[in-house]
Amino acid sequence: MASSNQRNASTKDGEDQAKPKTPAKRGFAAMDQATQRSIASKGGQAAHQKGTAHEFDSEEARRAGQKGGEAVSRNREHMAAIGRKGGESRQSAARAAAAERSSRGSEQASGAGNRQSSKG
Repeated sequence: MASSNQRNASTKDGEDQAKPKTPAKRGFAAMDQATQRSIASKGGQAAHQKGTAHEFDSEEARRAGQKGGEAVSRNREHMAAIGRKGGESRQSAARAAAAERSSRGSEQASGAGNRQSSKG
């Protein structure tokens, strides 16, 4: 059994034990973003020149989009929020169009009474 002195010595640096030490970044992760992009761009260009680069065709893109849509639609709260936002937008657009129609109608009605005949 460990003595209390041994336990205290091992937990003396309790602050260091609370924070997990992360290893220093090496290689690609240590580079700044501009350097990473430059290297990745060169790799992509080389793959296209070699003919081994992957290119989406329309069918593959359709499947990828469908898969993403299925993943999003599993979140019912998110879908409900989208529906509410769309409904609000549609209602406000309908109200604005109705207000525009009614203002045009009242302008035409009031304008007709103010016109004087040019035949006189």
